[in-house]
Amino acid sequence: MSQYKYKMAIVDDHPIVIEGLKNLLAAQPDLEITGSFTTGTEFLVFLKDHVVDVVLLDITLPDISGIELCKEIRMMAPQTFVLALSNHNERSMIFQMLHNGASGYLLKNASANELINSIHEALEGKVTFSNSIREIMSMPHLTEFREKPAITKRELEILKLIAQGETTAGMAESLFLSKLTIETHRRNLLQKFAVKNVAQLISIATQQGIVP
Repeated sequence: MSQYKYKMAIVDDHPIVIEGLKNLLAAQPDLEITGSFTTGTEFLVFLKDHVVDVVLLDITLPDISGIELCKEIRMMAPQTFVLALSNHNERSMIFQMLHNGASGYLLKNASANELINSIHEALEGKVTFSNSIREIMSMPHLTEFREKPAITKRELEILKLIAQGETTAGMAESLFLSKLTIETHRRNLLQKFAVKNVAQLISIATQQGIVP
């Protein structure tokens, strides 16, 4: 009785990467490359009429972001497992891919064994990472080291207005305070959150759930 071969596709804008992956995976008795594509659009057309068990997906493509493509794939073919295979190691991209339904994330410097193991883990319904990505994910992010600063009720009020894009003059008028008082509260907030500007202030406060 012949062994079932899982149908695989590769989406990468570098033909040499595609050829390397094809050669690597050709030796796996339970895997079969049924299509390779250099654009996301080509793959979506293929996916409409073909079963794909696993797709190796690059993030940087000429026509669509792999992050957005991942979401489209999962909507069109929920049974298809998506494994990101990328040179990008930013935590934000990893989390975006996972949020959009990816079953795993690997860097292109992963070993052959890491790749093959990750493919099989994805097929088993597991979330999987290459070793280097696992290390990145296990390292606490800078904001995770920060404790929420103790701020007053008035500072929280001003912080929320800052996040809404309100000006110093506007806050002074709506809160019946002087502009000098507003600026003092603003400086105190920057100091308490240990940030240099308002953009960083809003970013940290949002990540910590202090402002929506």
